Amino acid sequence: MRTDHSIEFQSIETIEQFNNQLLREHVQYCYEHSPYYRRLFEKSGLKPEHIKAKDDLHLLPLTLKEHLEEYAEDFLCVPEQDIVDICQTSGTTGKPLIMFQTASDLERVGYNEAISLRAAGVTENDRTMIACALGRCFMAGLAYFEGVRRIGAAAVRTGSGNPAILIQSALLYRPSVIICVPSQALLMAEAIQQSGQDPAQLGVRLLICIGEPIRKVDLEHSTLGEKLRKIWNCDVVGTYAGTEIATSFTECSYGRGGHFHPELIAVEIVDENGKPVPPGQPGEVIATPLQVTGMPLLRYCTGDIGAYYTDPCPCGRNTYRLGPIIGRKQQKMKIRGTMVYPGAIFLVLQDIPEVKNYYLEVYGEYELSERVRVVVGIEDAHCLSADSIAEKIRAYIRVKPEVVVETAANVAARTIQEGKRKETTFFDYRNN
Repeated sequence: MRTDHSIEFQSIETIEQFNNQLLREHVQYCYEHSPYYRRLFEKSGLKPEHIKAKDDLHLLPLTLKEHLEEYAEDFLCVPEQDIVDICQTSGTTGKPLIMFQTASDLERVGYNEAISLRAAGVTENDRTMIACALGRCFMAGLAYFEGVRRIGAAAVRTGSGNPAILIQSALLYRPSVIICVPSQALLMAEAIQQSGQDPAQLGVRLLICIGEPIRKVDLEHSTLGEKLRKIWNCDVVGTYAGTEIATSFTECSYGRGGHFHPELIAVEIVDENGKPVPPGQPGEVIATPLQVTGMPLLRYCTGDIGAYYTDPCPCGRNTYRLGPIIGRKQQKMKIRGTMVYPGAIFLVLQDIPEVKNYYLEVYGEYELSERVRVVVGIEDAHCLSADSIAEKIRAYIRVKPEVVVETAANVAARTIQEGKRKETTFFDYRNN
């Protein structure tokens, strides 16, 4: 695998040349070794040499999750004996996908996380608590462990299981860094407070948040991100990744978006018609992970909606950066003519102190509009009316959804599901 972490600090022209060279090699590898992509090239009448740069990727069809489900074995590019790891996606939005990895793929994953975590501020002197999925063939915990190990830091492999174990581990091992889903980090801190101790005094200096955004589209901390910063008294940064793309976009200490790694991935941000969008405008993240040998992909549709930024970062890196994921493409809702992502509603709810938890239901009952039901959990259900919450939401998204107030315990019973690494806050009944 070709590595050059210093490339991120070079000129954008040099970065793009390096990225395009690796992209050409990746396309050639897919053509020569992947039965699926060989058929795709032959069917479209293209040759690998037609893809000279990222701007040429639009010539190729997109790769969808459904393609991986239907033609899984045709994506495999190596003999069975070269597979050293089998992992799967979490299945958050559907059927889990199985991904096969070679030894060099695992090396690549470790390199990716090492440079990502270093950019976030992790050093060899840290004790890092990995409070995310370590079992069930998930990629995340393995990747973070490999990154921590490469840096030379100590790892506390708690996983994302029983909350009581996480709290006990935080108190026992006193980690200086925690990698965790942000909502879980908040629950941990609140439980530690209830035990009579102060999470701000435990020595945690950095939270690396996965799975949920901790920033708004203006890149300032969301209410959740700010709560975490205050309650733990530490820096809070975000990271975005996916099993299929095998690459992380992790914020540096300046928190201006997750940096691209040009030696590991080529990224497109496109609108609903597949056309590139300008910097700062949201679109779907289309990923081509580079230097993957087991199951390489071309133009994989992540389904995640975000924007990229090209202005200089104070850290000195000149790579483009990916902003917070504002929603899933399939979760976009139409409420009386206005397009809304669940995350926009969740940001409003996070700003209401009385709201402890929440979830959203969407129904396809009407032809031109969908019924959206927002269920919020409040300790004292009489202290805040559903209508006042609905008005706050309308002030932000311009339409007023249906709001139902329940006890926080009832909401938690719905959102906290066994085996899930984070709370389920979106229930889609449009196809029922």
